Amino acid sequence: MQRLRVTFARGEATKYITHLDTMRFWERALRRARLPVAQTQGFHPHPRIALAAPMPVGITGEAELMDVFLDEPVTPSRFLERLAAQMVAGIEVLDVETVDVETPSLQALMRCAEYRVTVESDRTLEDVRASIEALLKAESFPWEHLRDGSLRQYDLRPQVAHLAVAAADEGRYVLAMRLQTDSKAAGRPEQVARALGFSERPLAIHRVRLELAEGTPLRR
Repeated sequence: MQRLRVTFARGEATKYITHLDTMRFWERALRRARLPVAQTQGFHPHPRIALAAPMPVGITGEAELMDVFLDEPVTPSRFLERLAAQMVAGIEVLDVETVDVETPSLQALMRCAEYRVTVESDRTLEDVRASIEALLKAESFPWEHLRDGSLRQYDLRPQVAHLAVAAADEGRYVLAMRLQTDSKAAGRPEQVARALGFSERPLAIHRVRLELAEGTPLRR
């Protein structure tokens, strides 16, 4: 058994596909690449692949992670060559490396995700920075939103590890966010933007990198 970790990017052309469709795409791509992907046990076996953190619809990313288990060893370079030939516009394989089979799952290792969130407003830079400072200084930040027909209430503050204005230009602001992303919670960039007073949905949300339990930032 071999375990390979794939780093890939998702661009504008594919940002509106769902997590389920993303998984189906990878299953087809791996099958067409004729790679010896291991199958799960049971009545309905499926390829042993797993993403670190599902991407919500409408978000792009440049350092997404996926683990693939193989029944037969394949060199990372050969795997990359075969898989890259099956990519479509909007998805690019950036790197492949071997990982210890016994390493905990990517989902178990996930801790944080970094984002660049572009918003538009007539607010001043000073006002935006004041809102950020108030949120970061707060001991708690009660929040609620409607999801799947039910109202969820939680404390938003613990989900925000870092928040700052990365760029500002004529009413457009790029917010740098580092949000909790683990088995307990998954910080949503659009919710943080709303908490700062931006009522309109962000113009763009881009996931820059993922951070695992070891605390080592992964490739950009």
